[in-house]
Amino acid sequence: MIEYFLAHMWQLWLLMSLLCLILELTNGDLYVLCFAIGAVATALVSLFTDSLVAQIIVFSVFSLLSIVFIRPQALRWLHREDKQRLSNADALMGRIGTVSQDIQAGDYGRVAIDGDDWKACSTSPTTIEKGRKVRVVARESIILTVEPADN
Repeated sequence: MIEYFLAHMWQLWLLMSLLCLILELTNGDLYVLCFAIGAVATALVSLFTDSLVAQIIVFSVFSLLSIVFIRPQALRWLHREDKQRLSNADALMGRIGTVSQDIQAGDYGRVAIDGDDWKACSTSPTTIEKGRKVRVVARESIILTVEPADN
């Protein structure tokens, strides 16, 4: 029975590769893709050798080489249009939101942007009422600085 599994390890390696590709669809950072590449290389090697140690070494080496050489190239290719990739919070700069809680002058209120509610302060010397449109002009940690948006 063990001889059968060792003789057909290529099927297990291909199954592992397929599972890694499915996991990559949920993740998207291309690390799991590198393990899928290592598993495919190991499936090819397992056709020529029954040595489990050799297969694990091939899997490790090809996965590591994929992480070092293939992943950076793939990321550059996928994001070649992006000059500067902004984080979620940095991408809020210049966005228009709606005041969800009055922002008193010199105090804090709340602003809703794309379904997220952010703590905010205002550059305006007057109170900004709930429902008014505002533009994000700065961010300090998780607190946004906003100004009234021109309608």
